[in-house]
Order: sequence, then structure tokens, then C-alpha cells
Amino acid sequence: MDPWLTDFIAEQQLPPRFELTFEAICRPLAERAVDWRTDFGRTAYIGLCGVQGSGKSTVAAATARYLQRNGLNAIAVSLDDFYLGREARGWLARQVHRLLQVRGPPGTHDVALACAVLDHLGGAGDTPIPAFDKATDERRPKGQWRSVEGPVDVVILEGWCVGARPEPTARLREPVNPLERREDPNGAWRGYANRQLADGYRALFRRLDRLVLLQAPGFEVVRGWRAEQEAKLRAKTGAGMTESEVGRFIQHYERLTRWILEEMPERADWVIPLMADRSPVPLTP
Repeated sequence: MDPWLTDFIAEQQLPPRFELTFEAICRPLAERAVDWRTDFGRTAYIGLCGVQGSGKSTVAAATARYLQRNGLNAIAVSLDDFYLGREARGWLARQVHRLLQVRGPPGTHDVALACAVLDHLGGAGDTPIPAFDKATDERRPKGQWRSVEGPVDVVILEGWCVGARPEPTARLREPVNPLERREDPNGAWRGYANRQLADGYRALFRRLDRLVLLQAPGFEVVRGWRAEQEAKLRAKTGAGMTESEVGRFIQHYERLTRWILEEMPERADWVIPLMADRSPVPLTP
């Protein structure tokens, strides 16, 4: 194993098997990114989509680190860092629907800022990258943002709904879980999120040159994966959701997650099927 990868695994507190994930996903993704950058003759914008807990942030970070070690100016950017703060989401909750107080679904990101940051990364000069603190549920002060000198060769935008398309309107009529049945019986919340995908998020995702999907075996694994994330957060910061809170929280994401897993594989540039332990499905000879 390369020394830098050993250090990365220790730094991120990853299991040793991540080396296999790196060889199956990160290294090939980096090689493709180099080719795409050469073909475009400019910054290559790559979208990386995956359900909560699928490891997309780690894959993006490891791929960017590997590219950097091979002489490219590369950066991994998380869609999560563009969440609106509690005050802005509170305004949406009062004006549109109370479920918009919860970060996550389309409509709770500052997509205009995300568009501006991606555009700026393709040019010369310094670009500040926002950072969101999930423990406090607020965007961090600008003094705590990282900066990147451009132009950047490869930008990997990762997020649970990166590249998502709106659902057909007819699919919105029936609730998919108890949360929607009890708290969004008339479909106002899910309708608003769907319209956001067709509007501002479409403008953001159109900036992506390529789309990669970490394909979970099904929505059923999401609760366990998210619970593991929260356990790590509690151990690190003392804050994090309980098992029951996770169960309610992931219902906010269920509708669009199921739609992504159904619709995106046919159009993504690279689909990577995952097993229940997050490792890639072995290729058959």
C-alpha cells in the first residue's frame, strides 16, 4: 500500500478494506478524470452521487488526494456544505412547509452559491469553499472556510442527490412513508422539492461534465449506514442522532433516493454497484 494511502486510512479512521475500494473505485475514477480533463482542455466537473452513508465523501476525498499527488490541481466539494442555515430554513418552513426546517431535501441548499463556487474554480484566482457544521446545523464562519487557487483541473462535486432529476408529477400523489402521510398529506413539501430540482438544481447539475453513481443495493441499507455515521459523529463531537432519530430523519430522503436508484443508472456515465458493506460488487470474469 502507498504510504500516503496508509496515512489517509488512518486519518479518516477507515477499515483496512478501504484499500480494495481505492483500487476498485478511486484509482479508476482518477484515471478517468485525467482523461476527461485532457479531452475538455479545461476544468473537468464530475458529479458523484450516492445514498447517505455510501462512502461518497471518502471516495471523493481519496480520489482528489491521489490526483493531487500526481500533479493535478484537484478538489472534492460536498453539496452538504451549501446547506442553508437554520434561519433561512426557518423562513422556508414558515412560508412554504414546516418540513423544510430539516436540511437535506432539494430546496434546503444555496444552489446559487454552489453555482458561483463551481464557476469560479474554473478560473484563475482564489476560491473560498463554504463549510457546513452538521453538529451545530449551521454554516461555519468564513474565517474557517478553506481556499483553493485556480484554475482547478478536476472538481468532484459529491452529494446524495447530485445529478438527480425531478420525478414525474403523477408519482408525487401517493406518500412513500409515514412521514409523508402524516406531515405532508397534500404533497406541498414533496412538490416544492421536486420543483426545485427542475429549477435551480438543474442549473447546478448542468455544470457537471460527467456523473458517477455509487449504487446502493437498495434503500433498505440507508438506515444502517446513516446510523454508523451518526455513531462516529457522537464519538467525535458528542453530538449526533439516536437510532430512532435516524429512522425519522431518513424518511425525508426516501422518496428521492428511491427515484435516483430507479432512474439514474440508465444515464450515469459510470455506475458502481455496492454491496451491503459498501464495498464494490466484484467484477465477474
